[in-house]
Amino acid sequence: MSKMSGISVTGGALSVAEVVKVAREYEEVTLDPGAREHVARRRDIIDSKAADPQAHYGVSTGFGALATTFISTDRRRQLQLSLIRSHAAGTGAEVDTEVVRALMLLRLRTLMTGHTGVRPEVCDLYAAMLNHRVTPVVHEFGSLGCSGDLAPLAHVALVAMGEGEARVDGGPITPGAEALAAANLVPLELQEKEGLALINGTDGMLGCLALAIHDATSLLVTADAAAAMSVESLMGTDRVFQDDVQRLRPHPGQLESARRMARLLRDSPIVASHQGPEDGRVQDAYSLRCSPQVHGAARATLTHATAVAEVELASAIDNPVLTDEGLLQSNGNFHGAPLGYVLDFLAIVVADVASISERRTDRFLDVSRNQGLPPFLAYEVGVDSGLMIAQYTAAAIVSELKRLAHPASVDSIPSSALQEDHVSMGWHSAMKLRSSLDGLSRVLAIELLTASWGQSLRAPLMPGPLTGAIAAKVMTVAGPVGQDKFLAPVIEGVYRLVREKKIAEIVEGMD
Repeated sequence: MSKMSGISVTGGALSVAEVVKVAREYEEVTLDPGAREHVARRRDIIDSKAADPQAHYGVSTGFGALATTFISTDRRRQLQLSLIRSHAAGTGAEVDTEVVRALMLLRLRTLMTGHTGVRPEVCDLYAAMLNHRVTPVVHEFGSLGCSGDLAPLAHVALVAMGEGEARVDGGPITPGAEALAAANLVPLELQEKEGLALINGTDGMLGCLALAIHDATSLLVTADAAAAMSVESLMGTDRVFQDDVQRLRPHPGQLESARRMARLLRDSPIVASHQGPEDGRVQDAYSLRCSPQVHGAARATLTHATAVAEVELASAIDNPVLTDEGLLQSNGNFHGAPLGYVLDFLAIVVADVASISERRTDRFLDVSRNQGLPPFLAYEVGVDSGLMIAQYTAAAIVSELKRLAHPASVDSIPSSALQEDHVSMGWHSAMKLRSSLDGLSRVLAIELLTASWGQSLRAPLMPGPLTGAIAAKVMTVAGPVGQDKFLAPVIEGVYRLVREKKIAEIVEGMD
C-alpha cells in the first residue's frame, strides 16, 4: 500500500473532493490531535451521565420505541452489542466499496466533532479501517433514510466490533474478526452511547451525493462535448450558441454550456461549409438548438445539490447529540429529507440530459433528418445495419432512467411501532441515482460514437480541432466506420472513456 499525503479529519467540514479521494482513490486519513483531545473531553460528559440515576436516552435507556426502558449499568454493554447486531439487518446486493468507504469517512468526521460523545478509540479504529482498506459488507436494502442510514452503518459497526463480514483491500469476503486481525486491528468493545453514535447518521446518503456531484459535473461537460459534435456532424449552426443570444436569458449554467459548445465548434470547416445564404434551413431541431438550455438547467440543479451537500458536510448528525453547552439533547437532525430531495432532483435531470442525447443520436440514423449521411451510418447499406441497434440500446436506457426519475422521497412507510412515523427514503434515492448516472454515461457514449462516425463520413470536410480531437480519442477504442462488427465491446470502450473522464479532460484542457 503506497503512502499518501493524507486528509486530516478535524470534525470540521470536508469537501466533495476529499470524500472522493478517500472513497474512490484510497487516500489515507489522519486524525487531528487537537480534535481528538476534544473528543476525549466530551466523552467525560457521557461518562458522568452514565453514572446518573436519572435516565438519559441512548446512555441508560433502550432505543426507538423502547426509549422509556431503563437499562441497569451491568447490562449496558450488552445493550450496545444487541443494538448493532439487531440493526445490521440489511439484505440484497452488496453495496459498492466506494459508497461504504464514503459513509465510513463521513461517520468518522461526525464522531470527531465531539457532538456524539464516543471515546477517541472509536475514531482511531474507523480511521485505521479506512487506511488498511477494511471494507465492511453493506447491503442494498435496510435503510429508510431515518433515523439516518441505520442498517448500512450498523453493518460497518458490526465489523468494528469483530463481527459481521468484510473485504480487505478488495479481496474475498471474510469474517469481520479475521479482517481486523489481517490489519492488526483490535475490535471495539462499545460503551454507553457509542452504538447509537455509530449508526444514527445520514452518511450513506451523503456519501452517495458527494460521489454523484463529482461524477455529474464531469458528465455535464461530456454532454456539452457530445452535443457540439452532433451539431457539427449533423450540419447544424453554431450561431445560436453565441453570447449575444444567450445573454438574453442569462442562466449561469446555460451560459456555461453555450460558451463551451461555441468554443468546441470554433474553426470547424464542417460548420463553415454551410454558413452561406444557400443554406435554406431556418433553424435546427430542438435537440441540437436547445442543448445549452437543457444542460444548463441540469447544471443549476447540480449547483443546488452541491450547496446542500456543503451544509451536510459541515454538520454533526446524531441522536441524541451533545450540544455545545454539554446537554444530551434528542433531535431530528438525522432525517434525510434534505438529501433525499436533491438526490431525486438529480435523477430527474440525469434522465432528461440522457433523453436529449438519445434524440440527437437518433437524428444521425434517419436519412430524412441526417443531412446526407447513409442510413444508420451503415458501411454497405442493406448488408450492414450500422448503429441501428445502438440507438435501441440508448432508448432502452433512457426509458429506464425515466422510471428511476420517479422520486423515492415522496414515499414514507412508518416504522418502529409508529415512533418513526415519517421517513425520508433518501437511501433509495441515492441507490437509484447511482444507477441513473451509470445509464447517462452509456447514453453519452453511444452519442459520442455516433457523432464521431458521422463526423468521419463528412470527409473530405474536416472537423474543428477540438471536436476532431475528441473523435480521435473515441476512434482509439471504436475504430473507423466499416463493415458491421461486434458493437457491445465498442460501446463499452467508449463508456469507459466517459466514466474515466477522458472526454471531459480534453474539453477542460481546451483553453
